[in-house]
Parts: sequence; C-alpha cells; structure tokens
Amino acid sequence: MILERERTLVADYGRRLIAAGLTSGTGGNLSVYDRQAGLVAVSPSGMEYDAIRPEDVTVLNPDGTVADGQRKPSSEAPMHLLFYQARPDRSAVAHTHSPAVTALACLRLPLPAVSFLVALSGRDEIPCAPYRDFGGPELAQAAVEAADGCDAVLLANHGLVALGKDLPAAFQLAQEIEFCADIYLRCLAAGREPVLLTADEMARARKRFGTYGQGETYADHTKRDTAL
Repeated sequence: MILERERTLVADYGRRLIAAGLTSGTGGNLSVYDRQAGLVAVSPSGMEYDAIRPEDVTVLNPDGTVADGQRKPSSEAPMHLLFYQARPDRSAVAHTHSPAVTALACLRLPLPAVSFLVALSGRDEIPCAPYRDFGGPELAQAAVEAADGCDAVLLANHGLVALGKDLPAAFQLAQEIEFCADIYLRCLAAGREPVLLTADEMARARKRFGTYGQGETYADHTKRDTAL
C-alpha cells in the first residue's frame, strides 16, 4: 500500500479529532503531503472517523486525480491541495469544526493576540476568510488568500484550517487555536474586550517557540550556554 505511513496518520488523527472535540460526526478533514513522492493522503468523504482504516484514506496527485484508493476523497481536498501549492514549507493540513473557533467564525471576526499561543500560527492575528460554499474552488481560493502565509485561517460560518510541517504539528495548532478562541469568546461574554498582547510581546513568543520542546537535549543546551 503506497503512503502507508501517511494514510495511517490520517486515520489515527481523525479519531483524535473526535476525542479532542475538534469536530463531530464526519465533519472536518485531514491530509498529509509526501513531497518526495509527490502524493497526498487525504481523509475520505462522509465516513465516520472510527470506521476509517488506512486503506480507506485516498491518495491524490497534486492535480487532484486519484493515485490510489477506493474511497471518494474529502470534498475539501481542493483546498488542501491549493494550500500545499501556496505553502511549500508545510506538509499537513487539519480542517476542523471545533465549537469556539466556529462560533468566532460565525461572528466573522479574526482571532487577535489574546494569548501568546496565537503566535504559534506565525502571526499576531489569525484572519477570517469570507464565506464561500463548502467543497468548492471558491472556498479554497478565499482561504488561501485570507491566510496569506499564516499557518491558520478561520472560515466564516464554517470552521478552521491549520497547517503544519507534519500532521502532529497541524493538529496541535488546531487545538491551541480552539483554546484561544474559547478564551476570547469568554472575555467578550463577560462584557469586556481583553487586553491584547503587543507586537513586541508576540515577537518574543514566536522566538521562544523556535526553541520550545525537545529539539535538543538539556545537556547540549547547558553545554552551549556554558561555552558562551
């Protein structure tokens, strides 16, 4: 089975979407782009996530034609493919229908710098694309244009698209944005606008995220700092 690893990831993270409350039913979709092979693994259309197995995940060529698989691909596959064309530095897309993000998208508002976690998107503010019918080329174009290099974009009255270097990164970004959207809506519900972080504060957050996690061992980090 070609792209077995990528297809397995899509099936696995589909179940995680449900468990994390980032979508319900058959909503949302996921994909992984193996740029070396020039093929995209994308979740199938209209299937319950618990029922999806790696062989149910469709493999597409970059032009949208089916390279392998018996299932109809997600109706939003054209949007995934257009993002990969626009962002050669990203190899995974998570499209969610999570409640807080979708509520904010229904207000057709961007997500401002209410938390330093917004900086994970690469920007100080996550934009909201105008409404377009789902599954159409117009939505794909509107989403890519509104994102304009940001790793996330809200879709008006619809949901969220999050990009990542891999699927775990795209999934994590979708989770963090949902958290931030929920916090923002709670502030608005309390009757006050939250105090937003400044551009300098967000720039520092992005810089810190560049060394966050287990990219290097603590011993190596300490050795480098001692040498300085």
